[in-house]
Amino acid sequence: MTNLEPEGFVWPDPAAFYVDVVKVPDPETVKYRVHLDLATTSAAHQAELVARLKELGATPADVGQGDVPWTVLADPEGNVFCVLEPREIYRDTGPIAAVVVDCADPRAMARFWGEAIDWTLHEVTDDHATLRSAKGVGPYLEFLRTTPGAKTVSTRVHLDLLPNPVDDQAAEVARLQTLGATPADVGQGDVSWMVLADPEGNQFCVLGRA
Repeated sequence: MTNLEPEGFVWPDPAAFYVDVVKVPDPETVKYRVHLDLATTSAAHQAELVARLKELGATPADVGQGDVPWTVLADPEGNVFCVLEPREIYRDTGPIAAVVVDCADPRAMARFWGEAIDWTLHEVTDDHATLRSAKGVGPYLEFLRTTPGAKTVSTRVHLDLLPNPVDDQAAEVARLQTLGATPADVGQGDVSWMVLADPEGNQFCVLGRA
């Protein structure tokens, strides 16, 4: 596993966003439900970022997006992500604008995740929902209405939740289950974290003390 985090990161800090890259045996063979959107500050910045990412090994990806102002790329293992055109809403998110989840019911997902992580609901329609930390910092969590079909594979991008204090893992798991989460088995074995699935089957983890 490789951990990427901001310099000077001190938990809990809602403005901090860090990524764990975990080795798994299965390559990406389908379009997964969860992806990252990267923020840019100008058209020039978007073009420069796309060029730099291609130099690092990213490749153009076609997920049926058509003629849109953002650029869809795939990392060297095929994980799709987007480099957005400048948008005012993402001016202060840092490099990651949003974690985006394809779903069947954005309203239901916003209700679950809003209560699960106590984030503020900024927008909700039948087609789209947007949440962000109550402190108004860091990336957004967004839900887009699609027709994803039955979920048959594990999610390659997922959220890890860390209870505060971390020793309250069992209580947090119980609380999330009352909201509609269910236990999930992704072959994790005997580990310090608990794997759950949200009401649409997207896996996430509740971390504990290692």
